[in-house]
Amino acid sequence: MASVTARSWALCAVSLLNLLFVFISGADFIRFVSFRPIYHNITGETTLCQDSVPWPVALKDSSVLWALVVDLSLLALFVAQHSLMAWAPVKRALQTVLGALNRTAYCFTTALALQILMHHWQPVTGAPCLWSVRHAPWSVWFPLLCFALHFLCWAIICSILVIFDYPELLGIKQVYYECLGLGDPWAQKPAPAQRLLSHLRHPVCLELAVILWLLPAFSLDRLLLAGTLSAYVGLAHSLDKQDLAYLCAQLKGKVWLLAELQCGGVEQNGSEEKEG
Repeated sequence: MASVTARSWALCAVSLLNLLFVFISGADFIRFVSFRPIYHNITGETTLCQDSVPWPVALKDSSVLWALVVDLSLLALFVAQHSLMAWAPVKRALQTVLGALNRTAYCFTTALALQILMHHWQPVTGAPCLWSVRHAPWSVWFPLLCFALHFLCWAIICSILVIFDYPELLGIKQVYYECLGLGDPWAQKPAPAQRLLSHLRHPVCLELAVILWLLPAFSLDRLLLAGTLSAYVGLAHSLDKQDLAYLCAQLKGKVWLLAELQCGGVEQNGSEEKEG
């Protein structure tokens, strides 16, 4: 019994440390992909592009080409990690070895790959921008608009992740169920929900696209980042009519439940007023 308890505490400790690392990586990713480029554009703190350099000259510059090679390698590392560990044979092998920590290991390695990508990313400052908003008054208002839309998109992404069972997504529920002897939470989901999540694990396509592409200044390395991640997210989803029907049914059920709760609250208030 003592060994089981010690094992449970060890699983919980590993899961919580992973959760902390994932939150830190998420905050770093938000700053890297969204708010830092907007801030630098507003303040002019960092030179993002060299518009005076012609494209033929820039594309022959060894520093530009080396930065693109490094960035492409970092993106390939992230895509390889994210795809390889999601591959069914690898998932089964890791499940056999790690058990309840399988999803935790997936999230940890994903966060680690993101940290490597962010810390070693090479900005391409020796080439022109694809576009840059630099004329008043839009040089002030457009970055502020980008900031507001990015903030809204991140808020939507966080709310969607909560709706899509965030503890299970990060591997916390698997450890919790293992410690209580409740089995695998994935196996307890209804078949339509399993099918939907297998086709749409990260439902943030539109919001992420806005974040990746809507910037006041768009450099060559940003094109590489936005294009690669947009293509990868788009190709990873395979929703069909059955998934759409399940989503519509769940949405109708949630709306009906909220309406019932509101009607119940109104009736309760009315009865209390009559009694008073």
